Amino acid sequence: MKLNSLIHRAVILLAALFSLSLSIQAKPQWQIKTLKNGLQVIVIENHVVPLVTVEMAVKNGAWTEPPEFNGLSHLYEHMFFKSNEKSRAEGYHDRAGELGMLSNAQTQHEVVNYYTTTVRTGTREALRLLNDAIRYPLFDEQEFKQEIEVVLDELNRHASNPFYYIINGVDQKLWYKYYSRKNPGGLPTTVSKATTTMMRAIQHKFYVPNNAAIIIAGDVNATEIFYQADAIFGDWERGADPFAADPIPRHPGLLKDEAVIVNQAVNAVTINMAYHGPSTDLDPQATYAADVFSYILRQPDSKFSRALIDTGLTTGAAVGYLTQRNVGPITITAQTNADKLKAAIAAINQQIQQFDAPDFYTDEELSSAKTQLDVTEIYSREKPSEYAHTVSFWWASSGLDYYATYVEKLRQVTRADIQSYVRRYIKNRPRIFGVMIAPGDQQKAGLTAKDLLARPDAVQLAKMPETPIKTTTQTVPSAAPGKVNNPAPVKPKGE
Repeated sequence: MKLNSLIHRAVILLAALFSLSLSIQAKPQWQIKTLKNGLQVIVIENHVVPLVTVEMAVKNGAWTEPPEFNGLSHLYEHMFFKSNEKSRAEGYHDRAGELGMLSNAQTQHEVVNYYTTTVRTGTREALRLLNDAIRYPLFDEQEFKQEIEVVLDELNRHASNPFYYIINGVDQKLWYKYYSRKNPGGLPTTVSKATTTMMRAIQHKFYVPNNAAIIIAGDVNATEIFYQADAIFGDWERGADPFAADPIPRHPGLLKDEAVIVNQAVNAVTINMAYHGPSTDLDPQATYAADVFSYILRQPDSKFSRALIDTGLTTGAAVGYLTQRNVGPITITAQTNADKLKAAIAAINQQIQQFDAPDFYTDEELSSAKTQLDVTEIYSREKPSEYAHTVSFWWASSGLDYYATYVEKLRQVTRADIQSYVRRYIKNRPRIFGVMIAPGDQQKAGLTAKDLLARPDAVQLAKMPETPIKTTTQTVPSAAPGKVNNPAPVKPKGE
């Protein structure tokens, strides 16, 4: 045992030294120029493979959607690569096919991103493709009606997955006041009633250069790209700041615990517990602590994993945090069976009570988590096409200033930082406790909402003040030179 311990320590030490040497290279690998109209041009040079990804990111998505627009950012995304004024007049889509352009898009909580990957010689064509698509959409009525059906089919596919019901059930209570602003896919009822007039409203409000960034990653030269981008996008007219007159409302904090029991014909029992976590603009330090702490707990030899998985109480368990500008959720998930459900719930509650204990994790685990997150971040940059998505995600959800110092800030996380994070956002804090279980298994386990609401810290919860919120609405910084932040590990994204 002593020899194994020494070897383990040596491995961690070598990994730490290796990572520290890599951290010198982990500085921002991009160059940025902001055009006169406010469009940020972000260039990431990587000459290993003669391929280029051109990506357009817009600060849109679920967080900009009041209930009557829920899902329309997603529908707009589906219309992006349809016919536009230029492509219809000039018929150049065939040229895109000849260049082997592979295009796709994603609607997330706080950003919508469109991208195409091509050979190096197709870079200018890719820039032109995105320019014409974002500036000159037609919203052809026939294409629009067809795409509504495509999106509705996609939403129906999601609803065929049992996990949709537990996630959706918890989210509706977690984001009780502004649920639409945390639902990127949208609702069939709003999507089915969408009109091209509503698409134009989204275009004029959000699809303006000063609310967008274009990321070019791959075998390119930054100086040449800046010149081309200015020539192609420079006459795109600046618009009004979409968030100045209509700030994003801040999600109000949870006031009490709530339980969600979802009956589905499933074999296993799924536990999904959720809290309101930190926001990048109000409490950035806690976001770094959240990533480090979550990583520690996800490791198979962590005290959390040993107590839940090694004992056989659950077949899997994890803690996660999604970094967001407007309240990132903290989730605790696990799977078990009806016979072990109540014991698993009790064990999870006991573990939460120990989250801030001095001996809940070792110094080695803390150091290893930082090292592994560092290495993962650097490794994520090896594929420019994926790294472009990473940059656009953080450009919108935290600002590139945050992302540029991500690894450095991780390295600075202390036990005190993690304790502060746990006490402010998890331990003794209101939460939504969801369980998905088959009706027969619920009866077998004797599970009621009361079982989910009972927890050992109930007395403290009643006395705990609400997490203070500095503002009731949220303004979003205009596009400006910034830094880098981490989806390493890669953060979940919407569609």
